[in-house]
Order: sequence, then structure tokens, then C-alpha cells
Amino acid sequence: MVQAIFFDIDGTLVSFRTHEIPQSTRKALKELRSKGIKLFIATGRPETLMREAIGDLEFDGFIILNGAHCFTADHRLIHKTQIPADDIERLIKYYHEHPENPFVFVHDDQWFITHINEAVNQVTELIQIELPPVYPVEHARGKEIIQMMGYFGKEADEEIFGKVLLHCEPMRWNPLFTDIISRGTSKSQGIDHVLEYFHIPLENTLAFGDGGNDIPMLEHAGIGVAMGNAAPEVQAAADYVTTSVDEDGILNTLKHFGIL
Repeated sequence: MVQAIFFDIDGTLVSFRTHEIPQSTRKALKELRSKGIKLFIATGRPETLMREAIGDLEFDGFIILNGAHCFTADHRLIHKTQIPADDIERLIKYYHEHPENPFVFVHDDQWFITHINEAVNQVTELIQIELPPVYPVEHARGKEIIQMMGYFGKEADEEIFGKVLLHCEPMRWNPLFTDIISRGTSKSQGIDHVLEYFHIPLENTLAFGDGGNDIPMLEHAGIGVAMGNAAPEVQAAADYVTTSVDEDGILNTLKHFGIL
């Protein structure tokens, strides 16, 4: 029996083509809530951008920043972690040596970026968000940095995570950039914190996702569902592959498993 369902946002709830949540999904979410099934967001977005994406839809709780911050609908804290200050200091030095790579820093409900380049503009256009304000990298000092984003290719991962961000790991869902979180943090860990809070067993859960940062969640949930628009490696990690977000993938899954 499914008691809780976790939803990624970009490419899962929200279409990359229309930048909207399909009406079939909106209707399905309301029906799920009427049945008493708990609904949760599990996203890499910070809170402000998460709320912009879901609009007036109601959820019971939120896993944001790839599991670094979890809280209830009425904003009761479930879990929060932050990136160690010594990693921030090493990154400040690295940035001055490699100023071509922009970095985003998320702290509390605010964020900023070190500079804007074409990769930043492409990603911003892809998910239809506003650009964060630009501040010097030193602005990160003394703040509770919960997540970062780095605009560099996978080929730089070994140097950055082997020599600079020693207590962090990448969560990449786009070749142009990666989310950066404290090591050990993931959407799957966020799910565990949420389930403990709500007293729901893991085997009674279902999760939807489409990106590389969703793989731990899809492998961990009772039923992991990859969207039809997901990359092959994401689909391989899932228990079930549905149709794309633009082809009513969420509703089709709920019908397939007899939930709706």
C-alpha cells in the first residue's frame, strides 16, 4: 500500500517544453490527497524556486537542495545540513585561480552567483528561472551554505572534488553544471528523514524522477519510477519507466499501479 509519494520537479512535475505542470498531474495530485496519501517534493531547487514551480499545489512536506534541507508544509524543520567552512575557503581560492567557472551559493532562502556566462544563461532558459544576483565569491564567507552549483564539465570533477571540495559531492543532472552538496546528502537520505518524521515505512513509498540526482531516490524508494524523458542510466535505476512528463507520465503510473 502506497502511503507517500515523492516528486522531483524539473522534467518530472514540470515540463521542459511548456514549463508548466500538466493538467493531468494537477488533477491526480488532488485525488491522491483526497485519498489520504502523503505527497512530498524532492528537488534540487532552493525553496523560493521550488515554490515558484509548484504554485498553488499542496504538499505535506519538502525535500529541497537534494536532501540538504527537509521541512513540513507548515515549515517545521525536519533536517538541515551545510557545507563545511573549510571547503568554502578552498573554493574561494580555487575560483580566483579559475575565474571562468561560475559558482552559485545557496544560504537560507537566498542565493547568489559569482558571475554569469553562456552556460548559466542556457540552464536558466531551460528551467525558466530568474538569474540570481551577482556577488564576489567572498560573499559566501560566514554564511550557512546549504548547497552550491558549479558550472563546469564532468572532466573537472576529479580535481574539484579531490582537491578543493573535500567534504562535498556532485549531483549532476545536466552536462553544463552540477549541484554540489555535503557528502552523504541525497534525496534518498532526505526521504529517510521525512519518513521517520511522519512514521511511514519505506516499502510504502513511490518516487518519480528523471535526472541523475534522482537515481539514489529511485533506487531507495519502495517503487522508483523514471519518466519517459529520463536518460538511459536513470531509467535503468528505476523499477518502472513511465511515459514522459508531456505524455501524462505521472497519471499513467498511478493508473498502472492501481493507486488511482
